[in-house]
Amino acid sequence: MCGICGQFNFAADSPVDPVTVRRMTDTIAHRGPDDEGYFISGPIGLGFRRLSIIDLAGGHQPMFDAERSVCVIFNGEIYNYQELRLQLQGRGHHFQTSSDTEVIVHGYKEWGTDVFNHLNGMFGLGIWDLEKKRLVIARDAMGIKLIYYRIMDGRFIFGSEIRALLASEESQPSIDPIALNLFLRFRYTPSPLTILQGIRKLAPGSMVVVEQGKYREERWYNYTPMPFSNPKEDTEATHELLELYRAAVARHLLSDVPVGILLSGGLDSGLLLALMNEHGGPWPAYTIGYGETFEDDELADAAETASLLGARHVTVKLDQAEFERSLPKIVECLEEPIAASSIVPMYFVSQRARQDVKVALIGQGPDELFGGYKRHLGVHYGNWWRGLPASLRSVVGYVAKRLPRNETLKRGVSSLATLDRLRRYQDVFSLAPAETIDGLFQDGWKNGKSEHELLGYWRPLAPQLKNIDELGGFQLLEIRSSLPDELLMYADKLSMAHSLEVRVPYLDRTVVEYVQRLGASFKIRNGTRKWLHRQVCQAYLPPRILKRRKRGFAVNVVDQWFRSSVKGELLDLLLDKGSLMFEVLQPEPVRQLLQNHQSRRQDNHKLLFSLVMFEQWLRAGRSNRKVAPSALTRSKL
Repeated sequence: MCGICGQFNFAADSPVDPVTVRRMTDTIAHRGPDDEGYFISGPIGLGFRRLSIIDLAGGHQPMFDAERSVCVIFNGEIYNYQELRLQLQGRGHHFQTSSDTEVIVHGYKEWGTDVFNHLNGMFGLGIWDLEKKRLVIARDAMGIKLIYYRIMDGRFIFGSEIRALLASEESQPSIDPIALNLFLRFRYTPSPLTILQGIRKLAPGSMVVVEQGKYREERWYNYTPMPFSNPKEDTEATHELLELYRAAVARHLLSDVPVGILLSGGLDSGLLLALMNEHGGPWPAYTIGYGETFEDDELADAAETASLLGARHVTVKLDQAEFERSLPKIVECLEEPIAASSIVPMYFVSQRARQDVKVALIGQGPDELFGGYKRHLGVHYGNWWRGLPASLRSVVGYVAKRLPRNETLKRGVSSLATLDRLRRYQDVFSLAPAETIDGLFQDGWKNGKSEHELLGYWRPLAPQLKNIDELGGFQLLEIRSSLPDELLMYADKLSMAHSLEVRVPYLDRTVVEYVQRLGASFKIRNGTRKWLHRQVCQAYLPPRILKRRKRGFAVNVVDQWFRSSVKGELLDLLLDKGSLMFEVLQPEPVRQLLQNHQSRRQDNHKLLFSLVMFEQWLRAGRSNRKVAPSALTRSKL
């Protein structure tokens, strides 16, 4: 796990300033405190910071082949590198190290950019082809690692984090109003946009190729799920999934440094710990909690899981005061506003884990793969709803609309009636109707409605939906959008803020591609979510763990804190006339959202939290000279 950055003056072929590349690299030192490296030659400059995990002595980057025809900088892990190494050696390639990075070097020489289809792992990387003077940057298939880039005045600038790009320029980007609209609607900004105009992040499974004075962005990962030709029997599917899980965990445990697990009280991380035990132990397990006074605190549940499975349990406690104090620094780590309440526990549990280990496994993935959220029930049974008489649907919709503080239910009922498949999925994701979000903006910041639809970024994926059922289609978009650009994004930023590598075995390509071929009955059956996943869990976990209700780092506690905080400091951010958000938004609609929330007519806490996160992001930019001057500059629309 590392940090990478670089600049390629592809238009004028002018020399890169070494001072600029070093300044960019210094901004991501937290991602790699163990080593640094540079390659600067004419129009290309590459910078690298290393967190040593595999081949501690021989993994220095940038890494070249013996002929110095290919140069690679790489952030991530390639879990099948040993198999690829043997395959490439059989084709005549000679290796100089035991590092997984070197299989990318020789793989590119053998297969060109098709090397990415051979890699099973997480990566954000850059390849400089010295002979062709070609730069390639790429993001892994699941989007676990990030790559940001900016094209300006004939220069291509890229990095693992936005701060590296900002360090390369004196002029700074302004807010992108379309991206801001999307953020307020969905709690995250989907690839390829970022909150900053002109700075893009690669979509999962995509690459940019820069050569001969031109650049192009394209998908390299074009896997299209096809249902199994012969329907799976329950026992067969359970066995096959278990074997995929076991192989994935074995690969993800490969490390030359200490490894642990971030343990919640749920079944996903419990199963993960049980599978880790097949390869050793006892493993250190880290849980964050909030005290016994909170119904959703999971310290006791996690402690029971750890005890049953023989882990060394380490707890972290967080209170409301620390939650409020920590928000500004956490937002600064994220670089883009993300309104997920679990960002706070993620930051602190990563901080504690790093005191003992360099690598931690997490149980992210089964909820998206197997339908673990309430919204999946609505999507799954949506066809039944649309089959009801229109008059009955109209009555139910009218009643739902008049219910107080049930915004999720209202949006769900409304979205299920939408006939266009992609638009229906978008409505399920939305925190509020488009007109509500549009109404927050000052007139000078408003855009035509078609411009800020998430649909425009999903349309290229439409052909992959035609062979899969309603639930599978929705999950494909989660895997391509909300999972990488929200959940995995903040997991990467907040763990690497403490130089901790986080790995996600359930998102191993072999697992994801298998599950995507299964029908909805293996995911939701008789109202039970994550059905097949639970079948696998039964072989490892006792019934009392399987029956626990979903909590997930006790995010409901954080939501509760936010509700109570909308009486104090966080309330001030929404009411203060001097709040920076009112450079862009209108005060009155924001205050109306708050008033409706406090009067209990509506439950707007998610949208209000998004507004707080936007304000915190603006204030973090104000204190940072690299961001502040232009973060409030209005875009010319």
